[in-house]
Amino acid sequence: MQKYISVRGARQHNLKNIDVDIPRDKLVVLTGLSGSGKSSLAFDTIYAEGQRRYVESLSAYARQFLGQMDKPDVDYIEGLSPAISIDQKTTSRNPRSTVGTVTEVYDYLRLLYARVGQPSCPNCMIPIAQQTVEQIVDQVLQWPEGTRLMILSPVVRGKKGEHVKVLDELRRAGYVRARIDGEHKELSETIDLEKNKNHTIEVVVDRIILRGDVSSRLADSLETATSLSGGIVIISKVEGEDILFSLSLGCTECGFSFGEISPRLFSFNSPYGACPTCGGLGSNLDVDPSLVIPDMRKPLSDGAVLPWASSSSNYYPQLYQALQENFGIDVDKPLDELSESQLETLLYGNTEQKITLIYDNGNGRSHTYQTLFKGVIPIIERNYKETTSDYIREELENYMSSRACLDCGGARLKPEALAVRLGGLHISQVTQLTVRECQDFFVTLELSEKHQVIAKQVLKEITERLGFLVNVGLDYLSLARKAGTLSGGEAQRIRLATQIGSSLMGVVYILDEPSIGLHQRDNERLIHTLMRLRDLGNTVIVVEHDEDTMRHADHIIDIGPGAGVHGGHIIAEGTMQQICENQASITGQYLSGRMQIEIPECRRPPNGKWLEIIGATENNLRDITVRFPLGVFTCVTGVSGSGKSTLVNEILHKRLAHELTGARAKPGAHKALLGLGYIDKVIDIDQSPIGRTPRSNAATYTGTFELIRQLFAQTQEAKMRGYKPGRFSFNTKGGRCEACKGDGIIRIEMHFLPDVYVPCDVCKGKRYNRETQEVRFKGKSISDVLDLTAEQALEFFANIPRIERKLQTLVDVGLSYIRLGQPATTLSGGEAQRVKLATELSRRSTGKTLYILDEPTTGLHIADIHRLMGVLSRLVDAGDSVLVIEHNLDVIKTADHIIDLGPEGGAQGGLVIAQGTPEEVVKVEQSYTGRFLARVLK
Repeated sequence: MQKYISVRGARQHNLKNIDVDIPRDKLVVLTGLSGSGKSSLAFDTIYAEGQRRYVESLSAYARQFLGQMDKPDVDYIEGLSPAISIDQKTTSRNPRSTVGTVTEVYDYLRLLYARVGQPSCPNCMIPIAQQTVEQIVDQVLQWPEGTRLMILSPVVRGKKGEHVKVLDELRRAGYVRARIDGEHKELSETIDLEKNKNHTIEVVVDRIILRGDVSSRLADSLETATSLSGGIVIISKVEGEDILFSLSLGCTECGFSFGEISPRLFSFNSPYGACPTCGGLGSNLDVDPSLVIPDMRKPLSDGAVLPWASSSSNYYPQLYQALQENFGIDVDKPLDELSESQLETLLYGNTEQKITLIYDNGNGRSHTYQTLFKGVIPIIERNYKETTSDYIREELENYMSSRACLDCGGARLKPEALAVRLGGLHISQVTQLTVRECQDFFVTLELSEKHQVIAKQVLKEITERLGFLVNVGLDYLSLARKAGTLSGGEAQRIRLATQIGSSLMGVVYILDEPSIGLHQRDNERLIHTLMRLRDLGNTVIVVEHDEDTMRHADHIIDIGPGAGVHGGHIIAEGTMQQICENQASITGQYLSGRMQIEIPECRRPPNGKWLEIIGATENNLRDITVRFPLGVFTCVTGVSGSGKSTLVNEILHKRLAHELTGARAKPGAHKALLGLGYIDKVIDIDQSPIGRTPRSNAATYTGTFELIRQLFAQTQEAKMRGYKPGRFSFNTKGGRCEACKGDGIIRIEMHFLPDVYVPCDVCKGKRYNRETQEVRFKGKSISDVLDLTAEQALEFFANIPRIERKLQTLVDVGLSYIRLGQPATTLSGGEAQRVKLATELSRRSTGKTLYILDEPTTGLHIADIHRLMGVLSRLVDAGDSVLVIEHNLDVIKTADHIIDLGPEGGAQGGLVIAQGTPEEVVKVEQSYTGRFLARVLK
């Protein structure tokens, strides 16, 4: 077998006809500046060729549904095994998808509960057991010899009536005695029962003394008793103890009967197991009064009811007038001054008193009628249910909040499923535990010998998969966590854990920065996981900038020397030591310490103004009060799952956005926010895509393209032809290529594989028709300009200040290599974040702006981080405040102020462990961040 994956003549994207030999069955790291060509080699060449060969191995019949996959621009690749790519794209956005379902742990949990779970009655909560007559006989014969027993059949259990017919039938059948409401009576007596009271009648089938061989008689009596009562029998010891047995999974108290306990009973995606109220989602979307009326200080006449405030219809003012005349609701009085009953009527209506409504359509026609006023909230709910318009539905969802289902309490399952327990917990309670707690639960779970044999293999699969999740640093997640709420790094590590669980051999795994979002403390476990994947007999290729991962790699390939057109060469390859010794490698210079990000000589002191969150309790935050200094560079740190994103994104940003811009997103739970007057703008620069279609790009997002289109419209040729700026838009008819509608590419559905995009045959990917491309500025057409990198465009538009300033910011944030027209869908999360940062940099500073960035170093080489720190410093030096969530020690060490959360992730996190300058944080023993920070501050 070949020892190397040999790539020859790779020219995909910016790769410069490179040859490279990647050792098989090793941990190989590809590193280099952002945009140097790492992903082009790993994903667009090696993985793409592996996928193409897989499709070619299918039958001609299967291939006709998949279309033609283009061969990567490479001469040949030898020694390539089947390739699996594990990237940072978030997992399913389906609200039914959870960590448990994605990792398949939940499938095994369902099987475990179906086979060894202990069912209880959902009404009485008493355990239910199913036994055969033989099992009951064996159990009774274990009792001491001489024990006196009565076999009772409960023919009536807690039912009202005189039950004359039942008693007559028992007499005719030859029965002599019965226990009625706890008293023994002869059936020959006259028995009068009160008609309106509940009664219990238990007929005496047999009286037995356990002596000699009574098993046959006992079995016959049990058969008779269970046939009378529908499978239930009571064995009463004369000493007074009653023991109840059931032949079916039915409750002996209330008669509730279980159907088959199968794995589908525990599936919230199946009608058989899902909660009937919420359909297995665990939550319902309800209209939220605080979103419908965000400001109680406003009167109705000033748009207090937000969904109706922007309506141009005459209806709502006339409705308010009718409410004033009929219920005394003053349209000019602030809502917080109305009485409780008036506010209740406004929100939820009045079903008893009709209002007289005079509706004038504005065209001189009016109509008077009487109607019941249903209330603002019921009206919105009705509109949401009845509309067929996606736009209206989305608009109304802005006034709704997701709330836990009242029937299942967010557990997603029907009562029968939640009545089956294991170790005292039902299946939903197990999924609410963190992965670490779940692992401990199953390790200490006590089962009978019989159940141990049944559950052995299932428990092995569950504990192994949980172990893999712990090893990739996800021990703080719960199995019930929705997959759509995971970060890119978390989603990637979940897929990594799933792949390890599959135990495949001889595969090429290609990973994109698996260390993203991981604290230094958890990084070592991730590295050992990658090494384990390698030791199974796989080739693990990792695109990575993390120093620890590089130090553990068997082989490193450094691609550069620069980004974009300046990259695409193999600069250095070999062991860690060889990279460090290579003078041409920028990576080697940083790893060896010859270059480094300097620690500031002095920290900026806070400007005396603070934002203070009081009593934060959202998610795992434990009623904490946190102060954020303004006018400085602040880092929020802590292990994964400690509550950083909850504190900054869910509470601080959403509250500020709500107060400053009227944003509708509901902030996380907290008591108060002080210091609002110190800032006038908050900008959250996250890693969400800058556009979800290939039409969106860096030029359109930053506003550069609008200026470029205006420039082309001012050329002599455009004026002669009468072209306006709209002619040079690929989003509207006129100038665009109509074959591809201005996309430049055609989408081919791949069914069970991701969709593939191929260049348009008509415009050859140029997006514009021939006439539009004939208009030129300085010798280039509009499509030529979109093909320029930010760096090339900066030189091209050097004498046009408005365009130059916007392009300069793209270069400043390290995006000199991206093409102006590069589709937003091809940008990584880190690149999208830096496009947003560049857009904000090109705007004028107010000196009272708070910038919030969530892990801005994602996808950045240490040299790019060096440049980014300079950009962020510019913002702070201009008087603004920068708040960053970060794990990278090179960023943390340059911070003016650190807020460290912990001590652990999940339920063990949510506290402020340390805060102050980096030098102050390293002195706090409980701070994991402080321990690792101490190494880089020396």
